Amino acid sequence: MVLQHEIAIEIGNVPILLRTVDENFRDLLASHYAGFIANPTNPQIEFDVDVAKINEEIPDTDDNDVKVSITDGEWCFRRSDFVARWDPRQRHGRVRQPATPYSVDAFLRIMHTLILAQQGGFLLHAASAVRNGRAFIFSGVSGAGKTTISRLAPPDVRLLTDEISYIRREGEDYVACGTPFSGELERPGTNCVSPIHSVFLLAKGTENRIDPLPASEALRCLLRNILFFAEDTDLVNGVFRSAWHFVQKVSVRRLTFLPDDRVWSMIA
Repeated sequence: MVLQHEIAIEIGNVPILLRTVDENFRDLLASHYAGFIANPTNPQIEFDVDVAKINEEIPDTDDNDVKVSITDGEWCFRRSDFVARWDPRQRHGRVRQPATPYSVDAFLRIMHTLILAQQGGFLLHAASAVRNGRAFIFSGVSGAGKTTISRLAPPDVRLLTDEISYIRREGEDYVACGTPFSGELERPGTNCVSPIHSVFLLAKGTENRIDPLPASEALRCLLRNILFFAEDTDLVNGVFRSAWHFVQKVSVRRLTFLPDDRVWSMIA
């Protein structure tokens, strides 16, 4: 009998169990996801992880090109560094990948986009932070200032992420959850959940200024930054409806800022 090593990674209150025969890989994941490790006895989803080189198995996939498809109810995720299959009916999947946590990061992000799409939430290219018990989301394309505004945060701010924000719907309201998915800061966020106060669409400028946005423009900007990989029509339409509901319920504004800590005096 081959000894199995398990670790449960919980993001957004969703524990996903990873099972591997490679003890060193399990220990590597424990270090990488420190702060997001859960009790492995009651996971919502389970994956068996085969640690191996797989590039030759998916030669038609570019390095950063993610392919997500569904056949007979089973999802398949493919990138140059991993291939995964997940059956939501059995709550079980299998992933084949090299011994790096960054491949796990990638397929976990795909998993959570699918989970959130069915619950009215989404992953967003955005930094997020908690101040005075409320979460603030700072969204933008690469170079817009997500890392900068994260670095400028004062000591009373808890960073949830500097790269990918986890937005979950609870009834008619929304909360932000910390994630281990880091950007240039190269450190995981705080594993906590806070109600969302507002979203700021970032722009660098010559002054610190907050401007309101009409809901239609807020929706267009938000959709550009939502992560979603599947081409399933029903789920895509669901994400669009979720984003529209979100901008009706949460204040979305344009934040133009200088790269100094005075900007945080406007965020309270």
